Amino acid sequence: MRPLKLIETDAGKYSLLLNAGTTDVDQVVSELGHEPNGYFWEGVARFLVAHEAPGLDGRFRYDPEGGMFCAYGTDRAALEELGTVMAGVATDADRVRHLVRSAEAEGFEFDD
Repeated sequence: MRPLKLIETDAGKYSLLLNAGTTDVDQVVSELGHEPNGYFWEGVARFLVAHEAPGLDGRFRYDPEGGMFCAYGTDRAALEELGTVMAGVATDADRVRHLVRSAEAEGFEFDD
């Protein structure tokens, strides 16, 4: 799940976190015209849920900031699955290029 991490914030409450600006693909994201901030990564998460993991829809909430992506909720398994799917993008330059191009071709806008 690297570079994301899952923490238990309170008993039965979890947060999936990614410190923006710390991924292997930050330079590629910038080259694609985006800022690799928390809002960009929320867009990545939403696109992945919509296209690759629709079973995760509605099972957690998002709360990004400029310096951090955060998804949170009580469904640890859903957050773990999201972390695994997102890690595949955050560590693979070709994958992030493909995702951004696919999203933009559909008219999806990253809020970065």
